[in-house]
Amino acid sequence: MINHVILAQDTVDTGNPILNISIFAIFIAVTLTIVIRTSKTTSQKGSDFYTGGGAFSGWQNGLAISGDYLSAAAFLGVTGAIALYGYDGFVYSIGFLIALLVALVLVAEPLRNTGRFTMADVLSFRLQQRPVRTAAAVTTLSVSLFYLIAQMAGAGGLVALLLGVSGKAAQAAVVAVVGVLMIIYVLVGGMKGTTYVQMIKAVLLVGGSVIISILTFVAIKGGFNAVLESAATTHPQGTDVLGPGLRYGKSTLTKIDFISLAIACVMGTAGLPHVLMRFYTVPSARVARRSMTWTIAIVALFFLLTVVMGFGAAALVGTETIQNAPGGGNSAVLLLAARVGGSFFMAVVSAIGFATILAVVAGLTISASASVAHDLYNSVLRNGEATEEEQVRVSRITVVVIGILSIILGIGAMGQNIAFLVTLALAIAASANLPTILYSLYWRGFNTTGALFSMYGGLITAVTLIIFSPAVSGAETSMLGAGVNFAWFPLTNPAIISVPAGFLLGIIGSKLGKPDDLDKLAAEMEVRSLTGVGMAKAISH
Repeated sequence: MINHVILAQDTVDTGNPILNISIFAIFIAVTLTIVIRTSKTTSQKGSDFYTGGGAFSGWQNGLAISGDYLSAAAFLGVTGAIALYGYDGFVYSIGFLIALLVALVLVAEPLRNTGRFTMADVLSFRLQQRPVRTAAAVTTLSVSLFYLIAQMAGAGGLVALLLGVSGKAAQAAVVAVVGVLMIIYVLVGGMKGTTYVQMIKAVLLVGGSVIISILTFVAIKGGFNAVLESAATTHPQGTDVLGPGLRYGKSTLTKIDFISLAIACVMGTAGLPHVLMRFYTVPSARVARRSMTWTIAIVALFFLLTVVMGFGAAALVGTETIQNAPGGGNSAVLLLAARVGGSFFMAVVSAIGFATILAVVAGLTISASASVAHDLYNSVLRNGEATEEEQVRVSRITVVVIGILSIILGIGAMGQNIAFLVTLALAIAASANLPTILYSLYWRGFNTTGALFSMYGGLITAVTLIIFSPAVSGAETSMLGAGVNFAWFPLTNPAIISVPAGFLLGIIGSKLGKPDDLDKLAAEMEVRSLTGVGMAKAISH
């Protein structure tokens, strides 16, 4: 065990920056080639640009959902949280995995049977189109932007580590480059090109994690128990790192914060627009269900590996080295790769991490742009009369705007743990989207007023509590630092308040508002969500 302590104190070699950038360039060239070739088979139809024509098989879509779902938060943020906080960091892995089961059981099949392109197709099926689609577009953009902030922040730390730069300006430039690449991927390839990139990324990510885990066992000269023992030996908190409470068990407040985090993780995924949109890229609900089975298997394997990689980083790299590296805890898995496989292997793993970020931000951008073009432009502004070519054109413009916004916001969030930032997006999704989705699918008494109360109320509650929480100001780990303090909400995650508020407001609004008198559509939606009969019809009333 003494050897591990000595290793943890050494300076970690991040390799040759030229080699690192060369491997990045090769990966970008290969994936861009795939996207460009795919674009030749993508028409200007909305169904092609938004859902890839709905032609992907179960295993293909399962890989793509995994690629969409396993973001920088999973690869960089979760492993970093486990390395620094042990058992409490593993909470992220458990929450993200269970969340997929919630999405599979409650949402995947009914959503696929009822919708066409976006979440709003489902919500507006038996409710008033214009107000509901507008609200859905607002919540979709909000969730997507918060999620994009996390990915951009991760990109800055990742490439900064490889280049050995720690200045804000250099990391900001990296974030800008990622944003530009994201715009190119989506504009050129649409959903079809993005899907292939996500499939490749999922294979590389899980394969790379398997190799890192095996090399970790070899370096420590033992199995999983040996990894845990080594981590406990080198970690400043000793054996406490193997039990709960290191981060969330210090006081009653942190325990409540833990419950809030768990609610966001478990319930947020079923309301994420870019994950929900994946259910439309397959030809039937049966294939959607099969793709979710593939996704759960792949994601479960990956999150088991995060335990090995997280504790392995604590044992072989050391928490002090991780915290002092550019990107902080987000650098843990990269530093571990350098320790067990050398600088070349670290560059390859970093390229995989970069691919992870590119694939996820592309998926997020597609879903946000589809919501603006399909829900706002076509259904609200043009009363459903815009051609698919016009919608795709508006979608492409939206991609550029969202790309620029995400660059600006991502620069402001650099240095934050990515997994933590993603839980904020999950809290918004669980508060604003999930209640309305579930009520629309399963409650006949739900009406337009209830939908607006739920979406806007859940969104405003979640965002307000985030802004006035220690996540933004008043603490050393805040986005604005301890020097600025306007926090009055004590928890770092608002889900324990905002999610029940979203559900409650949906009930209150439905009781206060007038019935929509669309009982026939409610009955049709119920039949369609359960059987899939008539799902190919255009959704309008």
